[in-house]
Amino acid sequence: MGLARPVSRSVRLNGFATCLRLERIYWEILERIALANECTVNALLSYVDREVHLRHGGVKNFSGLVRVVCVTYLMGRDRTSSVTLDGCAASINRI
Repeated sequence: MGLARPVSRSVRLNGFATCLRLERIYWEILERIALANECTVNALLSYVDREVHLRHGGVKNFSGLVRVVCVTYLMGRDRTSSVTLDGCAASINRI
């Protein structure tokens, strides 16, 4: 049950401080994505936030989008040996 426990973290999205609440498993997946892209979780989340604003004018449920990005990353890993931020952009394109 520990992986399903919600965890709130303060994050900076393109310079703006906010709080994001996700289940622990999603924070762990975000850490893997950031590591694969040689960036921080904050930088990764800022990238997702910026891309969704540029492509779609924003999103009402950012935490839901982050969960979709995480699942898409895991699904893509099954098909390729490496997944980059382009995979995040592909997730954003599908919304």
